[in-house]
Amino acid sequence: MNGTSEGPAPVADLGRSAITDSDEDLAPRAPCAEPSAYRSAFTAAPLAMAVVDAEGLVVSANDTLGTLLGTDPAALAGRAAADLVDLASDAGTWQAYREVLRGHRPRLRCTRRLKGADGRSLWAQVTVEPLAGPGGTPGLLLSVADISARRELQARLRHLQMHDPVTRLPNRALFFERLTAALEAESYEHGGTGRIGVCYLDLDGFKAVNDTLGHRVGDRLLAAVAERLTRCAEESAHARSGAPLVARLGGDEFALLVEDSTGTDQLADLAESVLAALQAPFEVSDRRLSVTASVGVVERHTAGTTPTALMQAADTTLYWAKADGRARWTLFDPERNASRMTRQALAATLRPAIERGEFALEYQPLVGMEDGRVRGVEALIRWNHPQFGVLAPNRFIALAEEDGSIVPLGRWILRTACHQARRWQLAHPDDPPIFVSVNVAVRQVWDSDLVADVAATLEETGLAPHLLQLELTESAVMGSAGRPLQVLKALSDMGVHIAIDDFGTGYSNLAYLSRLPVSVLKLDGAFVRGFQYDGAEGAGVQGPGVDATAANPADEVIVEAMVQLAHRLGLTVTAECVETSDQATRLRRIGCDTGQGWLYSRPVAPDRISALLGSAGPGTAGVQAGVGRP
Repeated sequence: MNGTSEGPAPVADLGRSAITDSDEDLAPRAPCAEPSAYRSAFTAAPLAMAVVDAEGLVVSANDTLGTLLGTDPAALAGRAAADLVDLASDAGTWQAYREVLRGHRPRLRCTRRLKGADGRSLWAQVTVEPLAGPGGTPGLLLSVADISARRELQARLRHLQMHDPVTRLPNRALFFERLTAALEAESYEHGGTGRIGVCYLDLDGFKAVNDTLGHRVGDRLLAAVAERLTRCAEESAHARSGAPLVARLGGDEFALLVEDSTGTDQLADLAESVLAALQAPFEVSDRRLSVTASVGVVERHTAGTTPTALMQAADTTLYWAKADGRARWTLFDPERNASRMTRQALAATLRPAIERGEFALEYQPLVGMEDGRVRGVEALIRWNHPQFGVLAPNRFIALAEEDGSIVPLGRWILRTACHQARRWQLAHPDDPPIFVSVNVAVRQVWDSDLVADVAATLEETGLAPHLLQLELTESAVMGSAGRPLQVLKALSDMGVHIAIDDFGTGYSNLAYLSRLPVSVLKLDGAFVRGFQYDGAEGAGVQGPGVDATAANPADEVIVEAMVQLAHRLGLTVTAECVETSDQATRLRRIGCDTGQGWLYSRPVAPDRISALLGSAGPGTAGVQAGVGRP
């Protein structure tokens, strides 16, 4: 019988070394005192053994070894022990064996798969250790234990451990084991494309199946989905790398791993075939069920990629596919991911930034349309981020509302703006005081005592209530009931003005408007941007962001109607995004009260507003001279 090796020990044996030593192995072994007794025990021992001399040749073998190898034990004498059990098949084992022969190593233990002349194969644990022979002659004891049954049990246990019991697919553990192996340098440095791809999919609406029909039906549906995915993978098998690995990662999440991928086109085709395979209804437990899937697709070079980074990208892309409408596949976009990472970084540092004082306010004038004088200013927050520079509110206000940090941030804005308004009032005692307008988020109304915060701020700063205006978006104010409406009424009773921001594009419940404690409507800039003269009369007067081709006569009619409606209800009207003198002229002609926009000024620092109050005379020209457009 010839011994052969079939490569390194499988993963089931990776928990222990193929070549092992232990402290016990280092203990000296006393030679047998009775050679005849030693011979009898050696011959009758149930463990296959052979005595090997210092040259590595078999001196004698017992009957058990002969039976194991399928040959006469006497015929083994003089043969090289390493050939019998294939110790020279890999360099590491061969080196360790030679060290034991020379007495430089106390023991060698390894696992080998042996094959005999009859074709029978077995897994054997081979041990080689020093043995003092008769008369003190040095030698080795070779022992071979048949561990095939144990290996078979380990293989069965490993299969159970690495496969999902519902779908019989590889589970998360086996998927990541394969993924990790595919990303190891030696797996792609010698041949292959050096690329890898993953289709990460989630069933849309699967929870509803579980909730309404029960987990048994849900499990059968998952098994049916697994069968289709497996067929899909087999049909897409590539000549170089074979079929993709299909795994169930948990719940209704599946993944297809493509090793040695040929590019994004291959992954895109696979994702398309997956969606197509799931389109036909499933017959499950006498029920006809339909499901769709969202698929995140990632394909990249294996070099420099880690399992964690690859699956994070796949998970992110799967989320995009669901957010984009479900029942579709989406390819990973580095730029979109960078934006998401920036958003997460901002969210993580928002609250500490408030404590560190990284925020500042700028102010944009609200100008009377009739006389061009500054009536008030809107406070606009900026974040002086140490990494990303100056950030406008559209970069972080939504994040602040999501995590609740809008409440402390809103308090800071309110206090800072009111203090500044009071300073302007004291610095210009001979001029009519200007009001300050502060934006308020809906969450501030629900999650804090906004009335108490405003009252405390006004008392602290000494600012009169009528010099504070609070702006809420139209969608937040319209339809308000319960606590929001009570808050608005309490603030109005206090003397604070309430303004509806971006009016005209939201809920627009005009009947409800008459019952709200609102004093100001701020027309959305979308109306004003298209609000200009046609033809030569308006030629050459477009400001930044104004498109001459976007003029819409209907906008003028709508604005005029809203102004008249507001005045009949006793409200004043502010037009946002005023950028040209023609826009201002027309707005003034139809009765708009105040304007705000780049025609007058960009948002500026408090000292620029102070300079404006001290120098600007009547008229729009005075406003522009005092602040100036960039």
